[in-house]
Amino acid sequence: MNRIALRAGIAFLLILVLLAGLGFFVFEYVTQADQWVVFAGSPHVYNGGNIGCGVITDRDGVLLLDLSDGRNYAQAEALRRSTVHWLGDRKGSISAPALSHYAAELTGYDILNGVYTYGKAGGTAQLTISSQAQEAALKALGSYKGTLGVYNYETGEILCAVTSPNLDPDNPPDLEKDTTGQYDGVYVNRFTQSTYIPGSIFKIVTLAAALETIPDIMQQKFVCKGVYELDNDKVTCEDKHYEQDVKMAFRNSCNCAFAQIAGQLGEETLTRYVEQFGVTQRVTFDGITTAKGNFDIKGASQYSIAWSGVGQHTDLINPCSFMTFVGAIAADGKGVTPHLVAQITSDGLTSYWGQTKNQSRIMSVATAETLQELMGFNVTDKYGSKHFPGLTVCAKTGTAEVGGGKKPNAMLAGFVADEEYPLAFIVAVEDAGYGREVCIPIIAEVLQVCKAVMDS
Repeated sequence: MNRIALRAGIAFLLILVLLAGLGFFVFEYVTQADQWVVFAGSPHVYNGGNIGCGVITDRDGVLLLDLSDGRNYAQAEALRRSTVHWLGDRKGSISAPALSHYAAELTGYDILNGVYTYGKAGGTAQLTISSQAQEAALKALGSYKGTLGVYNYETGEILCAVTSPNLDPDNPPDLEKDTTGQYDGVYVNRFTQSTYIPGSIFKIVTLAAALETIPDIMQQKFVCKGVYELDNDKVTCEDKHYEQDVKMAFRNSCNCAFAQIAGQLGEETLTRYVEQFGVTQRVTFDGITTAKGNFDIKGASQYSIAWSGVGQHTDLINPCSFMTFVGAIAADGKGVTPHLVAQITSDGLTSYWGQTKNQSRIMSVATAETLQELMGFNVTDKYGSKHFPGLTVCAKTGTAEVGGGKKPNAMLAGFVADEEYPLAFIVAVEDAGYGREVCIPIIAEVLQVCKAVMDS
């Protein structure tokens, strides 16, 4: 009798172990199966290190990439070049993290049917970008190296984001033999992966911090004699602006005035607001995490703090992140996270919808409205509204000194203040010169195309 009871106990224990194992497997299947299906080495999902199934279109259904039989890119070379940093190349040297992030949706996987498009073309991913705007941005950048991005600051949709240099994935250059330097950094998506010395576009940040913390900042007067002596050294300005208020100092992009403002803010306050505004923080969307910027004035001299408030010293910003910051200004102090993927469908079913992701408030409505007014004044009184017919543009240019005998980087950040066209933008052009001369014509051309896209 004892032997029978022992055997029954062992059998019962084995059943419990079996049930526990089955339960663990079911749990793992439910929570992990989508990752098993799209593991990095799967030849059914990837080729050349990038996603290898599905169809990718722009916001209007224009074909960008067909992966149903190899990698078949768009017919137009300009469109291939302008989107290669989002779609990837044939060898995987240029990655496409957003598409890989949605590999499960593109393969048509679901928990009940598994990969029910196995052996078929896969799903269709519709991106937020416009093929027309991408081609216009590529043309506008011309032979310059740099990046340009435009997004909807109400929805988060990226209408265009182009990196230069780029390459044609259907006719790639022999980079090993290239001695011109034309393709230096071609594998990098400068919009998400690079950082730039911001130059005077960073004065938006310094001014925002001042508006938040210095009650009489709009009434103060600042004297500029071309130099501002500090710590036995000098902050220099390109001109003598004499006595001016903040509005004119911002319009004049006066280094001497903003060195004084940075001094009033001080190390602790300026650092705190840079963090609050998220200017140097990473932005994450669609499996993409942008490069982290830099703002470090801990223990710095007053001279270094002054130059940091002007956008030099060791300041670095990522273009995508800074574009999001100015988008928040346009949206009265509370922005949205950018996104690239609008929706994914497979076998007639929608497996993913891109959603607007609101960010937390970074500044008061009053501060945002004042910045809107002052950035608008920059355009109407200095840059020229004539460049932007049919649009109310607010912006700040920058000329970022990089040293090493190179020309400054030309920078521009801003937004459109029209309800019909809620667009924020960033332009960074390397070794180019003045932001006003270089970047204004570039963004003017692209914004007109974006306007037409939104009207259609």
